[in-house]
Amino acid sequence: MTSDRTDAYFQKASKYGMLADYYKYHNPPLHMHYYKKHLNNLQKGMLAERAAMARSEGVQPAKIRILHAIPDGPNVDVLLNGTRVLKDFPYKKVTDYLSVPEGKYQVDVYPTGNHVSSLLSRKVNVESGKSYTVAAAGSGNKLYLQTYEDKFNVPSGLTNVRFIHLSPNAGPVDVGVKGGNNLFTNVSFRKGTDYLSVYPANVDLEVKKAGTSDVALSLPNVNLLPNTAYTVYAIGLAGDEPSLEALILVP
Repeated sequence: MTSDRTDAYFQKASKYGMLADYYKYHNPPLHMHYYKKHLNNLQKGMLAERAAMARSEGVQPAKIRILHAIPDGPNVDVLLNGTRVLKDFPYKKVTDYLSVPEGKYQVDVYPTGNHVSSLLSRKVNVESGKSYTVAAAGSGNKLYLQTYEDKFNVPSGLTNVRFIHLSPNAGPVDVGVKGGNNLFTNVSFRKGTDYLSVYPANVDLEVKKAGTSDVALSLPNVNLLPNTAYTVYAIGLAGDEPSLEALILVP
């Protein structure tokens, strides 16, 4: 059983395959252009078909979303097992979840339009029924591809919240309620905390230099709803541009 989306990929692959054949001998550059499109859509269709087959057999797919958190990085293309899943993807954007069969995936991140030398390359292992955020982080030539497991389950009536530090120059930080106690302490770059269950509330949060009262980032009026999990990502640069800011995502 295939979905409309899977069928659309295969239809595009067929169309681009015919165009590639048409231009094969009298216009080689166009032949290569359409052949690459043919392969890309064929691979996307096969990936979607595998996920659909797993669902039909009662096996839950894994889910992956991508976050671009390299503050001085270019727009990027992202390839999953050689299949381009993102094109011209800008800083501080995050995708919806992509359903994939469980297994190991090669994730390659390239500057948009330049697939000669990757910015990042890593194998990521994903398990059935689990969700993950794969974040491109770092600065300059010190870049990292981080994987964090996302958890939707929340104790009834409560809120789950965690913090992930993706600012390459901010140093270790504490995160807490303004005028109150710290929720998380001494979180260093690329580290993520466990989820913490709290009562739903509208709160002012602060990110402070670890062990001090120096506020690096203020987050006013954060609305934490019941039965919902949140991740607060710190991204950007402390004292530079693009400036330090927070992305608050579910879960």
